[in-house]
Amino acid sequence: MKFNFFKKEKEELHIYAPVNGQIVPIEEVPDPVFSQKMMGEGVAILPSNGNIYAPASGTVIQVAPTKHAVGIRANDGSEILIHVGLETVALKGEGFNVAVKDGDKVSAGQLLIEVDWEYIKKNAKSTITPIVITNSMEGKKQYTVTEEKEGLQGKTIVITSSDK
Repeated sequence: MKFNFFKKEKEELHIYAPVNGQIVPIEEVPDPVFSQKMMGEGVAILPSNGNIYAPASGTVIQVAPTKHAVGIRANDGSEILIHVGLETVALKGEGFNVAVKDGDKVSAGQLLIEVDWEYIKKNAKSTITPIVITNSMEGKKQYTVTEEKEGLQGKTIVITSSDK
């Protein structure tokens, strides 16, 4: 039996569902910016209920002034954007209550945004919530999207990141 103490284990990052709901392939999001992966690799969730929670531990790198999106740099360097609903920028922050600010360190499962889903349903194009790795095109890591159809916040792994 040989031991190789110098062989580095592949680092894996698990990105969890930030909200409960149906998991939808990013290609099926009714917005070409997401479906054509212009923002990066990802997945989407059609929320059933609940607020938005951190899908991984890291640092908040962006909170949209209109409160509809949060960006987190995970501890492995992956930059995760959670975009709540489609065309929600037009709501000018209505229906959202953000619990974090730029520079905050967050733990997986920590509250990011409280969402009034009824308001979003009535006033936005869709509640579908893309979770996108905005720096996935850099090619340093490989991202694998789940085959699961239902996401449970903090329990279902929706994307796995590993070193190439």
